[in-house]
Amino acid sequence: MTKLSVNINKFATLRNSRGGNNPNVVKAAINAQQFGADGVTVHPRPDERHITYNDVREIKKIIITEFNIEGNPREDKFVKLVLETLPQQVTLVPDALGQLTSDHGWNTIEHKNYLIDIIAIFKNAGIRVSIFVDPIEEMIAAAALTNTDRIELYTESYAKQFSINKENAIAPYIKAANKAFDLGLGINAGHDLDLTNLNYFAKNIPQLNEVSIGHALISDALYMGFENTIQIYKRQLL
Repeated sequence: MTKLSVNINKFATLRNSRGGNNPNVVKAAINAQQFGADGVTVHPRPDERHITYNDVREIKKIIITEFNIEGNPREDKFVKLVLETLPQQVTLVPDALGQLTSDHGWNTIEHKNYLIDIIAIFKNAGIRVSIFVDPIEEMIAAAALTNTDRIELYTESYAKQFSINKENAIAPYIKAANKAFDLGLGINAGHDLDLTNLNYFAKNIPQLNEVSIGHALISDALYMGFENTIQIYKRQLL
């Protein structure tokens, strides 16, 4: 079954809006695991506008499932944090400094040599590596040459097109997933997946190892409760 990793950045966004420690981000990570999440995802950014670097260190202490840290490896501070905390997985994204949210995958052709070098650093530390990619077969093929363990399919375009024509929306992802599977890559996915489009995506990408969901899941939890929402999302992946 496809695993659900819950991104808890939004808990930190709410906390930081008032200062103090409410809501408690570490408690959110503990609860996510207790409520059935298969993993916890965080994405610390250089300005620490949501998850802070110290949050990552504290969450690492209580992780009993999978810990996935996302970020831009061109930031030395991020690389040092990952090597210090040794998560089960690091997901590399090509964000610009100060970027609001991730909005594109790696150009794995242009940046192949760089990716080979940075991926080797994490893998030598025993960390599984996933890299953010768009659903383009050429980029998938080049990703396989970087020695990454997995790719994470960037699903914003799927989510945007889903209500217009779901068959067209999923088509490039099916091709990309088949290419990745044939090349021996694990397949993750994330960005704008929600209760409207998640089940259809999972059913059409049978090779899918893991989805990472934050904004939609936490938003739904405001209405339905955190535990109930996690369980509802997990049922979409059956």
